[in-house]
Order: sequence, then C-alpha cells, then structure tokens
Amino acid sequence: MAKIHTLVNQKGGVGKTTSAINVGAYLGYFGQKVLIVDLDPQANATSSLGIDKLTVKNSTYEVVIGSSPIAPAILHNPRLKLSILPSSPSLAGAEVELLELTNREFRLKESLSPILDRFDYIIIDCPPSLSILTINGLIASTDGVLIPVQCEYLALEGIGQLTQTLQRVQKSLFPELTVRGVIMTMYDGRTRLAADVVGEIKKFFPSQVFQTIIPRSIRLAEAPSYGLPIAIYAPSSSAAKAYMNLSRELLSQDGVRIPEINIKVD
Repeated sequence: MAKIHTLVNQKGGVGKTTSAINVGAYLGYFGQKVLIVDLDPQANATSSLGIDKLTVKNSTYEVVIGSSPIAPAILHNPRLKLSILPSSPSLAGAEVELLELTNREFRLKESLSPILDRFDYIIIDCPPSLSILTINGLIASTDGVLIPVQCEYLALEGIGQLTQTLQRVQKSLFPELTVRGVIMTMYDGRTRLAADVVGEIKKFFPSQVFQTIIPRSIRLAEAPSYGLPIAIYAPSSSAAKAYMNLSRELLSQDGVRIPEINIKVD
C-alpha cells in the first residue's frame, strides 16, 4: 500500500515542485515504485519531467472531475524510474467545476484508491495557493504533508498562515492530517540569515525539520529546462547529493532498507 505525501506551501518559489520531482526521482532509484501527481494547473512538475503539458490528453483534470479513470492517465518513464499523473492547463477549470460536485474535497483521494497497491510512494505537488485543489491534496495525504520552506526571511511570514490552514483542514475535514516533515530549501551557507531562518522554523516544528538541507544551486534551477531531475542532470552536484540524502532520510524513517545505487548518465 502506497505512502502518500503532499508537498504544500501557500508561498510560491520555495522549491515545492523541485522537491517533489527530485525526492521522487531518488526514491525511484532506491528501488521504490513512485508516482508523482501534478495537482498544479501550471503543470510545472509535468514539464520538469519532459512532458509537453499542451499535448496531455488525460490529466489530473479528467481524473479529478471523473471523466477518466486514473490508471490510463498515468505515464511511466523507465529511464527516470518514475510514473506521473500529468497536469494540463485545463486543470484550472476544476477550481470552478469541483464546487458543483459531491464530495468535492475528497475527489483526489477517491481517484487514487484503485492504484494504491501499484506504488510504494505517491507524491502530490500542490499549487502555491489555498484552493479546492490544495484541499484535495491535503486530504489525500494519508501519511503526512511535506512542507518546503525557503531559507529567507519572508518565508517565516507564511508559516503561521500555513499552520492555521492545516489546522482548519484537520478540524473540519481530515482529523488524521499530520506534518510529516519540513524541507529547508535554497540554503546559502554564506549568510547568517539562512541559519537564523532554519532556527526559527525549528521553533515552529521542533521535531519535524529534516536534517538534510537543500542548498541554493544553479544546476538545480537548470535541470527542469532539460526535463530531467538533478539525479541525472548533475548527479555530482551539491544539490543532487542533498536530495539523495533527504530521500535516504525519508526511507530510513520509514524503516526501508536502502540499497547502494549507481546512476548512469547517458
């Protein structure tokens, strides 16, 4: 049965999609069967894996509104050892259409149920906003949300709002909702501010901040334009090593045996 984690942050530009893609890629290389669900109408996760969002026929949109079953919509890339439920611009229309459907907050969770036994991990990439799509992502996150937080001052301002959102969803819709972990991203070790931000975030989440911190990296920013995760695009970079260690940390917490891996770059 798949473990389901949703990456969420109402603030954009914090490395949410980057973390979804790269954690998913390394989990795949560590032998896990991984599905990434692109729940963002901008379809950045889809594009980051080299898929043209404008040519996708069955996407998250068709699955969530119920016009297509999930299994035929899933695409698999054997080279990346990943599967993805892609997004498309039409998903923006779901914001309105879902309001008229029954169980509108639970549509994604219900859609995922037929394929849970096919995967070890399902990673959901949400839009950077509090919307009906984000709420669907939170309710589907049966094993806890992952919160990427940029190591900059303004990131602190959104944390209080985000925790209030999680508490409201927990209280009114999904009592089992938990925070699995906080991923500190875009860390610049040359500044004192970055270390201060990490310290402040640990006050909000005393036991939930991952030990692995993701550094700021040009190579990490370049990789999506090639449709590749950092594991293939620049496997020896500091960002690649960080995401590898973060994935190891996640698996270790889950009690999964972690094999040695050797990523071959074409």
